[in-house]
Amino acid sequence: MENRLPNKWLDNLAVLDIAFQPIINIHTGRIYAVEALLRNYQEVGFDSIFDLFDKIYKENLLYSFDIALREKAIQKFIQIDNFKNIKLFYNLDNRLFEMPDFSSGNTSKLLKKYDIKKDNICFEISERHEISSDCNMEQVLTHYKEENFCIAIDDFGVGYSGYKLLYDSTPDVIKIDRFFLKDIEKDMKKKVMVRNITHLAIQLGIKVIAEGVETKEELLVCRDIGCHLAQGYLIQKPTLHTNEIAQKYSDMFELLKKDKRAENEYKMDSYLDKIKSLSVHSKMSQVIEYFKKYPETSVIPIVNSNEEPIGILQENVIKEFLYSQYGKSLLLNDGTKKSKLRNLISHCGVTDVNSDISTIIELFSNNPESKGIILTNNSKYYGYLSARAIINIMNEENLVYAREQNPLTKLPGNTMIERYISAISTNQDSYMLCYFDLDNFKAYNDVYGFRNGDRVILLFADIIKKHLPPEFSKAHIGGDDFFVAIKHDNLDDYFYIKNILKVIKKFTQDAKDFYSKEDKQRGFIVSKDREENIKEFPLLTVSASIVIIPKRAKNRFSGNINHILSSQKKVAKHEYNHLSISSLL
Repeated sequence: MENRLPNKWLDNLAVLDIAFQPIINIHTGRIYAVEALLRNYQEVGFDSIFDLFDKIYKENLLYSFDIALREKAIQKFIQIDNFKNIKLFYNLDNRLFEMPDFSSGNTSKLLKKYDIKKDNICFEISERHEISSDCNMEQVLTHYKEENFCIAIDDFGVGYSGYKLLYDSTPDVIKIDRFFLKDIEKDMKKKVMVRNITHLAIQLGIKVIAEGVETKEELLVCRDIGCHLAQGYLIQKPTLHTNEIAQKYSDMFELLKKDKRAENEYKMDSYLDKIKSLSVHSKMSQVIEYFKKYPETSVIPIVNSNEEPIGILQENVIKEFLYSQYGKSLLLNDGTKKSKLRNLISHCGVTDVNSDISTIIELFSNNPESKGIILTNNSKYYGYLSARAIINIMNEENLVYAREQNPLTKLPGNTMIERYISAISTNQDSYMLCYFDLDNFKAYNDVYGFRNGDRVILLFADIIKKHLPPEFSKAHIGGDDFFVAIKHDNLDDYFYIKNILKVIKKFTQDAKDFYSKEDKQRGFIVSKDREENIKEFPLLTVSASIVIIPKRAKNRFSGNINHILSSQKKVAKHEYNHLSISSLL
């Protein structure tokens, strides 16, 4: 395309600059991509990037300008060390198709000029802004997907198309908007929504970027939810200097590694099938030879030129063609340049080999049609977990859980508690631990019997399961004693203490239903105490002993923590709100 921009806009283009912001693997801290961001627009007389693009759109020069800007971004991108092994995310204006000089193939010419593969470019299309009636977002997305470019939807969840785009066009990447990430560790509604968006995307073979990550807590929640990648000020602000783009963000890696819980580690390799992958550009004759060479294989992971998985090819899809002579001829006719294999690929969930095993199981369980999960290492194909392998892992997990759980409440028992408290003594993170003890339980048990006593214990177990956020670890010590704990940020102390107070209030109210009408009206029962004296006992309540362990607190060894929790529960029973709190120094 011969670019005929007026001199005014060529001069503006010379003043404008490109900043890059890294996008990293959320498990390893290694760079995956950079996003190109326009800078110096104020110097050419505009208050915002949007004002600049609106002006050039009105002059019918948007496409010419954008092509010139793409080349400027590419020229700077190739100055980054190891640029051939990372992606360039470039933002597209949705109104390009409305331009009279729009034509296909110009980006491919630029890539050829600078010796860059198509798989190293990802076009971002924003979902935030309403699109004109002449050109919709889906049309732009479909055009570039048909040209085999990677497509990302920016600001996902706050725009106009939402899930319809996932259904109709299936982009390669979605970016979760910053709105959903801000304070996500404290907002259960946001956490549930992001988890649902992420898991749906993964099942459709879409990568998920947590965009606008600004705190450690946001990063860790997004990792645990299942996001593949992260971008934001916590990692690095946009920079105009290409030498500031690192290949690995070591501080992020140390943060992620340090937070990796020992109890979540799993020897994945023993279950992993290292099936040889095939390139999406393979000829169909190569595919048929593959199945002949590996007759026991029913699924082939398909990768792009950067070894990133893009789906699976199932043997039964190929067999449908091979049953007829016409179908076989059609399949083997490689006269076209376009990949036939791409049209035969099925979606498959993709996650990192460092992902929590519970995340992998959840991804698989949520999709009844899943054949398995592809695992990556630093975004490149690593291996394949078949449905059978995941079911075996689930069975083993269930057996371990069954051995350690309390037979009445089905909650983990003392083994989990000992392991949890032991882990606290070996790191410097912040925690909140809570020991629950039902008040007046022995008297209730003596008057109403063991069967009703078990019903009360089950009631309390059900309350902590339902009314404490899922990030809490919950366990049953035995009898009427329970334990809950959470790794947390010091700023969240009050947030989690409120949850404990809600549990106390809920149990105190609900436990009244386990008394006779007469006892409920009196507000007490009569029974013998431990010395066999007849005494009046108030209705059931629960006391909570909380120990807060700040970051880098000393004396965090198991014996000290257990002693504080145990002795402090006696204090809690005499507090008006049945709660006592202390903190390690």
